Amino acid sequence: MAQPALGPAEAEGPCPTPLESPVHPVDEKPAPSRLVPAALQHIAAMYAGVVTPPLIIGQAVGLDQAGMTRLIAASLLIAGCATLLQTLGIGGFAGNRLPFVNAASSAGIAPMLAIAETSAPGHQLPAIYGAVLVAGVFCLAVGPFFGRLLRFFPPLVTGVVITLIGVTLMPVPVAWAQGGDRTAADFGAMKYLALAAFTLTVILIVQRFGRGFLKQVALLIGLLVGTLAAVPFGLADFSAIGSAPVAALPSPFAFGAPEFQPAAILSLCIVMLVLMTESSAGMLALGEICGRRTDGRTITRGLRTDGIATLVGPVFGGFPTSAFAQNVGVVSLTKVRSRYVVAAAGGALLVLGVFPVLGAVVSLVPMPVLGGAGIVLFGSIAVSGIRTLSEAGLDDSSNIILVAVALGAGIIPLAAPGFYAGFPSWAQTVLGSGISAGALVAVLLNLFFHHLGTHSRTAVALKSS
Repeated sequence: MAQPALGPAEAEGPCPTPLESPVHPVDEKPAPSRLVPAALQHIAAMYAGVVTPPLIIGQAVGLDQAGMTRLIAASLLIAGCATLLQTLGIGGFAGNRLPFVNAASSAGIAPMLAIAETSAPGHQLPAIYGAVLVAGVFCLAVGPFFGRLLRFFPPLVTGVVITLIGVTLMPVPVAWAQGGDRTAADFGAMKYLALAAFTLTVILIVQRFGRGFLKQVALLIGLLVGTLAAVPFGLADFSAIGSAPVAALPSPFAFGAPEFQPAAILSLCIVMLVLMTESSAGMLALGEICGRRTDGRTITRGLRTDGIATLVGPVFGGFPTSAFAQNVGVVSLTKVRSRYVVAAAGGALLVLGVFPVLGAVVSLVPMPVLGGAGIVLFGSIAVSGIRTLSEAGLDDSSNIILVAVALGAGIIPLAAPGFYAGFPSWAQTVLGSGISAGALVAVLLNLFFHHLGTHSRTAVALKSS
């Protein structure tokens, strides 16, 4: 017998009784005494992740302190605007209206580094931003139909990609721990390694003995204590603070007009598909946590916000934007489901982006200190991928082969950097990034094993999804 259609209120849960609040927890507006601490927890959880892409890309393309400051400020500004748009929304056009954080994703770092390595000096950031712009347009075009593509990105595929993000980025904090500048005579000196180890130890101690909010900010405490420890040894340079403007808006195309390279565009569009999968999964999970059903229209509005932020970001110096999974964890942990709490956190990020002097404070953290913290940050990303793979039906031999080959393809650029040296430049850009190569192989093998085979294989694929 057909069930009657549910109304909006019934779809989101049972009707409130007279003793219950008529306002859904997602739409609740907490008092400042509750809102401010809860927003601070979100900022603490996401801040290191927001500033990581500009720190890595800026170092890779050789930006000076002023350039790094602008890049970090732009990343904070775009993250704030995207989070506000996502939580508050614009009619039925954009914003999922969930306590959802959007910011520059670490998944795009490795492909952007590959673009930088294959571009001429002075054209690195323009080539990156041209590819990001097109990736934003791609997200806006594909977003409304993305629900039909989700079956091509089961946990088998996303787990491989997330694991490769952490693994392929690990050389970055290792180089930071050695001093950051590979051409320097003292690269790898014991003083740098000792400072990185000290920072890592501080993070571990805070994580072990800290409680509540203190554990949430273990990474930031490690960065702060490590920087202070570097001062007596002359390893921290505070001159950037004096030269940075106190308040300024990012200038459009401050790093040059975008350049459009087909291979770079293809690489970031592949990554954008992965980011859209991650965002969709985050919205579904958050809907369950908050008790508000996430339907196709909600996901479309959320992905449209990703696309807008990714499209507008490069104009001011931003990078591909997606969901921040760690903030979904904060909502689950604290049980504070109000989207206005996350909106307040987004507003704080926007304010931080308008004050470049705050970005200068972040950019002066010594490389070895970033190295010690980066090992934790990127290692935790790899762990997230492993956790996803553990739920992906690895008891099936086809799935094991799929994961093994995809991970192998993704690790080739890391294990043998010159492996693709004889390939055309477009192939080097796509395959030279472990994330792009691994994602491409995982998607193709998923099609081969689970969409072109027998009904039984399709059943296994659906089970793993």
